[in-house]
Amino acid sequence: MPTKVIAVANQKGGVGKTTTAVNLSACLASLEQRVLLFDLDPQANATSGVGLDKIEGGSAYRVLLGEGALLDKIKPTAYERLEVVPSEVDLCGADLQMSRLENHLLRVKESLQPVLDSGRFDVVLIDCPPSLGLLTLNAFVASHSLLIPLQCEYYALEGISMLHRMLDQLKAAHINPELDIFGVVMTMFDGRTKLCNEVVGEVRKQLGDKVFETLIPRSTRLAEAPSFGQPIIYYDQYSSGAAAYQLLAQEVVARLGR
Repeated sequence: MPTKVIAVANQKGGVGKTTTAVNLSACLASLEQRVLLFDLDPQANATSGVGLDKIEGGSAYRVLLGEGALLDKIKPTAYERLEVVPSEVDLCGADLQMSRLENHLLRVKESLQPVLDSGRFDVVLIDCPPSLGLLTLNAFVASHSLLIPLQCEYYALEGISMLHRMLDQLKAAHINPELDIFGVVMTMFDGRTKLCNEVVGEVRKQLGDKVFETLIPRSTRLAEAPSFGQPIIYYDQYSSGAAAYQLLAQEVVARLGR
């Protein structure tokens, strides 16, 4: 099967985007999927979340400007079948630098193509910045679909409507007419609160089967794991967060038809 490229994106920060990218990557790898986690967020939280250091020159920055190959930037992790294209602070300048180049919306897609041609991976997950800047747009153009984490809060659906508009624009311009929403995952769920349950109900009502069955709980152990550089299934495999991301990974594999 060809490699599936999925952008993990939400322009709103603090919704569990990187937490989902890191933990879903690790759980997919534990299900025998060969996974590349592409950290495209200059904050580099996905990089440190799998135990890698932020090393100057280690990111895709120079590759996106036409220097070198993305294959040379891929680093192994301590976890079998999970590899990473790290991020670092230099990536902050990528939006500005890429905007001056030809085909500035195709930089990630063109850089990623040799990786896809290599056949090394079953899934590429791109952790996008929490904005709709040029890096995120590049990720959208390079991806087959989007996975959108939504926090269980009042304004959750506003973020979805903005992403829908961006999708429609990319399709209308024939830049990536096949791009669709792979799935929406509800994060920071607390079943004890009326608001969380109402938000989940409303999102399911509007988006139907695009919404994953699995709800990611609000969890202290999930919040702690990144500071130890470990995905939750290795930091505390018996926690509610680990169980949730393992279930989510099974849903993802089913949707991928793997």
